[in-house]
Amino acid sequence: MNTPIGIFDSGLGGLTVVKAFLEHLPGEQLVYFGDTARVPYGTKSKKTITRFSLENTRFLKTHGVKMVIVACHTASSLALESVRQAFEIPILGVVEPGAKKAVEVTQNGKIGVIGTRSTIASASYEKAIKALNPDTHVTSAACPLFVPLVEEGWTEGETVKQVIHHYLEPLKRSNIDTLILGCTHYPILRDRIQEAVSHKIQLVDPAEETAYKAREVLESLELIHRGKVSQNQVQYFVSDEPELFRPLGERFLGQPIESVECVSEDYFEAVL
Repeated sequence: MNTPIGIFDSGLGGLTVVKAFLEHLPGEQLVYFGDTARVPYGTKSKKTITRFSLENTRFLKTHGVKMVIVACHTASSLALESVRQAFEIPILGVVEPGAKKAVEVTQNGKIGVIGTRSTIASASYEKAIKALNPDTHVTSAACPLFVPLVEEGWTEGETVKQVIHHYLEPLKRSNIDTLILGCTHYPILRDRIQEAVSHKIQLVDPAEETAYKAREVLESLELIHRGKVSQNQVQYFVSDEPELFRPLGERFLGQPIESVECVSEDYFEAVL
C-alpha cells in the first residue's frame, strides 16, 4: 500500500527514527513532523504532552498516513494510549519495542535505561520491561545534558567523555549487561556511550526496534509497500524556522535534507 508512514517528535531527535525506517523499510514513503516551536516536551505536563501528541497526529493524518510513529520517548511514555484511543490507524511508540529487545538480549536480567528526566520519572520502560519479565531488575538514570550536547554538535572530546562517565558510572556499578538508549538523541552518542560502559554491555536502540516492529505490523495488515519509492522519500515539516532545523537534521540523518516546510500556526490550527 503506497501511502506514507507518519512520524512525529518534539523536535530533531525523531530523525534517528527516520534514519532507521529508511534503512529497514526502504520501500516506504515517510512524513516527518518536528514540533520545533514547542520543544522540549520533557518539561511539560502529561496533559499538555497529550494535547500536543493528538494535534501532531491529526496533522499527519491530513497527509493520508497509514500508520503513525510516536518517535518522542516522552510522548510515548505519557500520551501513547490516548493517541491510540483517538485514531483507528496503527499507532506505535518507541518504548515497547525497546523494552522487548532488552528483555530478549539480557543474560543476567539486569537492564539499564537512560533518558530524559520526564521519561525516567514516568517509569515507562521499567513498567514495560516488568510486564514482559517481572523478575528483571531495572536501573534507570536521567541524563539531561546529553540532548544539549548533541544539538550543539558536541559528540567528541574530553568534556563529552566526562559528562557521559558522570551519568553512567552508577549504572555500571549495578552490574547491568544491557542498556536502553531511551531518548532519540542518544544514538548520536552511541560510540561514546559504548566506550563508557564497556563493550560487554549490549546497547539497545529503540529507533531500530520500532522500525522492525512497524514492518511486522504493516506486513500483518497487508499494508507494506514493496515497490520503488519516489526520489523524495521523506517529506519534512516543522512548526518553527526550517533553516534552523536543516543543518542539525542533516547531522542526525547523516545525509542531506532537500526541503523542509514550516507549518504555519493558522494552517496547523485549521486541521485540528
